Amino acid sequence: MSRRIVVTEFVTLDGVMEDPGGSEGTPFGGWAFKFDRGDAGNAFKLDELLTADAQLLGRKTYEGFAAAWPSRTDEQGFAEKMNSMPKYVVSSTLRDPEWSNTTVIGIDDVASLDGTILVAGSHELVQVLLERQLVDEVRLVLYPTALGAGKKLFDVPADFALVSAEPSAQVVLLVYERV
Repeated sequence: MSRRIVVTEFVTLDGVMEDPGGSEGTPFGGWAFKFDRGDAGNAFKLDELLTADAQLLGRKTYEGFAAAWPSRTDEQGFAEKMNSMPKYVVSSTLRDPEWSNTTVIGIDDVASLDGTILVAGSHELVQVLLERQLVDEVRLVLYPTALGAGKKLFDVPADFALVSAEPSAQVVLLVYERV
């Protein structure tokens, strides 16, 4: 099996990916909830998760997900997949992960992972993966807002080719592959 790293993010028109849900307490957090991503947007997120073999997360994103997902359920199977799939956390500080099927790894271990690996949030990790040219695909839900502040998705140069662009309600669903 080969490895395919897919970065998936909610992003604003000015490239901000930070705190879309508002749980980080930033002054501009929660921006994603102001807009409807529609049925196609919901299917986009569900399909990418259901087709992934594992998740790769930075420590901060892991901690947010681990606090939220174990107690959630839904009819579509999103929560079940989130909780049951293998999760890899790149961290030098996390010692004893409590969320099921979680393994702590170092950044150098990423190259040995197999399958389709989904990376959500995890700003610092995404920058390292981009620097090392390990990102194969970027999937974005583009929201019609500009914040003027916050962590940007791309802090390092990277070239991608457009695979698809689909409007859904108030957002645009974008898929790019590394060239």
